Amino acid sequence: MRLGRVGAPARVAHRSGGLGWLLPLGWAMAAVGYYGPWIAHDTAALTLSGVDMGEFVKFLPGVLDGSLYVVRQLYYFAPLAVVLSVALLAGSRQLRYPWPARLAIWILAWPVSLQLLPPAWSLASLATAEFRLQAIALGACWILLAAFWLLGRLPLWLTGLLSAALSVAAGVLSCWQFLLTKPAIDQVYGQPPAVGWGFILCLAGLAVMVVTEAALALQARRPGGGLWTSR
Repeated sequence: MRLGRVGAPARVAHRSGGLGWLLPLGWAMAAVGYYGPWIAHDTAALTLSGVDMGEFVKFLPGVLDGSLYVVRQLYYFAPLAVVLSVALLAGSRQLRYPWPARLAIWILAWPVSLQLLPPAWSLASLATAEFRLQAIALGACWILLAAFWLLGRLPLWLTGLLSAALSVAAGVLSCWQFLLTKPAIDQVYGQPPAVGWGFILCLAGLAVMVVTEAALALQARRPGGGLWTSR
């Protein structure tokens, strides 16, 4: 029985290898979509990416006069979910990504985490109430990315479920904020601008992440497993 349990992670890695490679696709789609246009316009200056949305909505008339309640920090949930998913799963011993792939994914996650910073920032501004939560989230991302090799020792069912929960929250809350503020943006523009491909691609990427992470977690779950995996 003991030999069977020790060998379980290797069997999971073999079965989930193909499914595991959908994760980098989801990470890439969500990240690229966040950089892409969420509000599309013929004039480049009026095109808004996911990166821009968290700051732009602060200046909507309804937000300024208090008639429209917006939690602008929720626009940063998508890159947060991508970075945390990478930290939790890129180093997984059960997924067994090749080290060059792990390293490339890990390096690319760092610039994605920087999207939590405001466009113009200083150490003093990050300590203010407006940006403090973003600074804390950024610090948490860096700590977890630095410890990704240690997090890779956690069982896949646990990291997969945590990542799936974060991805669901990112998709639902980002979509909710976007739909909430879109009518106000339409009024400011004078006519409804089109929804950009970036918004759709970002949500699609998060959906790929959710399905893959949940499937991997269910596939890897086994009775009697400890907190740390054996190798």
